[in-house]
Amino acid sequence: MTIKLIAIGKTDNNNLQTLIADYQKRLGHYIRFEFEIIPDLKKVKHLSELQQKDKEGELILSKTQKSDVLILLDENGKQMDSVAFANYLQKHLNSGIKNLIFVIGGPYGFSEAVYQRANGKLGLSKMTFSHQMVRLFFIEQLYRGFTILKNEPYHHR
Repeated sequence: MTIKLIAIGKTDNNNLQTLIADYQKRLGHYIRFEFEIIPDLKKVKHLSELQQKDKEGELILSKTQKSDVLILLDENGKQMDSVAFANYLQKHLNSGIKNLIFVIGGPYGFSEAVYQRANGKLGLSKMTFSHQMVRLFFIEQLYRGFTILKNEPYHHR
């Protein structure tokens, strides 16, 4: 199985980029992981929030196949602790799917078409985080989940 994270817009902060790259490298010991960034839309001043979400949604959906399991990282999604998330990952690993895709939306969230296509929603916290920080937090949680599944000490350091 491949796990893929899709996000809108690049990460400007070099420190975050370094940390994200570190966790990406660590994840490679457990699973094939891809991180794909969809560039920010250009000329958005003339677009409404809805139009912007729709355009981003088209780009997100163009990166998926019908057979992919698509999970949205959404403030209204199901929240779980790290052990429950590890079990959630194991369930998907056992299911035989080829691609498990997680998506971080743009500044206004997801289009209705993306919500319709999604197989589920996960919430990282009731707090609001910047889209750039969410990338790091999520990739770290993926790594933590795999260390939990392998019964490695990282989770309790």
